[in-house]
Amino acid sequence: MSALNIGIILGSTRQGRLSPQVGEWVKSVAEQRADANYEIVDIAEYKLPLLGEADATEQATAWNAKLASLDGFVFIVQEYNHSITGALKNALDYARDAWNNKAAGIVSYGSVGGARAAEHLRGILGELSVADVRVHPALSLFTDFENGSVFKPADLHLTNVNGMLDQVLAWSGALKTLRS
Repeated sequence: MSALNIGIILGSTRQGRLSPQVGEWVKSVAEQRADANYEIVDIAEYKLPLLGEADATEQATAWNAKLASLDGFVFIVQEYNHSITGALKNALDYARDAWNNKAAGIVSYGSVGGARAAEHLRGILGELSVADVRVHPALSLFTDFENGSVFKPADLHLTNVNGMLDQVLAWSGALKTLRS
């Protein structure tokens, strides 16, 4: 079987966001494993308008093509008002079949590790036929970010990131047989 392709999806589009730092860290940990192809997928680059408010045929086509090329996902999720960002929800809604029968891990951050956003995302992923894995690295704005802006993760998170990746790869490989 060829190497799996895993997209690390940055779940925020706002200026000053922290998700690129977290995503690059997850990617660096993942690439040390040499067990799949990992890439950052930044929803900001797709410039998706709010669903239904403008013709987004070109953006939606590119977004769906990117998702279709991936076997699994790691979502970098920050908590906003006990949930995911509007930009991530919008991006999730712009695709349907491209999500189906794939696996996903969640790396979240916030004042309580982004746990509420991760749980909200799990419900959405279930509706999109994405199997989310159990291991969930949760990062604290208070202990893993210096001055709330520079990501400096505690070493203890490496175990959870690797455990999550193990599960994402196992499920992604198994679910790939359903899509073949």
